[in-house]
Amino acid sequence: MPNYRRWFVPGGTYFFTVVTDGRQHILTADLARPLLHEAFQAELIRTPFDLTAIVLLPDHIHTIWTLPEGDSAYPLRWKRIKECFTRDYLAAGGSESGRSMRAPGRGRNVWQPRYWEHVVRDEDDFKRCLDYIHWNPVKHGLVKRVRDYPWSSFFKWVERGEYDLNWGEGEVRDIDGAEWD
Repeated sequence: MPNYRRWFVPGGTYFFTVVTDGRQHILTADLARPLLHEAFQAELIRTPFDLTAIVLLPDHIHTIWTLPEGDSAYPLRWKRIKECFTRDYLAAGGSESGRSMRAPGRGRNVWQPRYWEHVVRDEDDFKRCLDYIHWNPVKHGLVKRVRDYPWSSFFKWVERGEYDLNWGEGEVRDIDGAEWD
């Protein structure tokens, strides 16, 4: 078994990748999107944090979170988001993966049991993570232009002045060191 350890920085900013079990293409479906939104909203009310950026792809999510000062409890938040979504998704008629990354008896087969986290080190690292999130739908061939993808925080960041609406057009982006999915 690998020696797997998470890094906890109270009040830190984190980049996450969370993947569906068996890489099922469910997250952008009409059934799943509102349920995932509700799961995030419930957790944001229960244990607030800043959901700084997000992109929802068919089989995975990338997010950036900033936790409150003194707080490093992101595993509990992810556990509850995944549990809430799974419960509501299956109750609404969603299905589990036919093949699982889990040991028998270790939960439902909607999400992979682990996720990837990266502590954002500084402003340059934050910008690289933010760019990676917003470029990801183009990288995966879902759209040709970043602005054409509906399930991302890109437009929020355009409004803030971080991006031009045409950001990334005509470019081939290889975000150095960001092979996170």
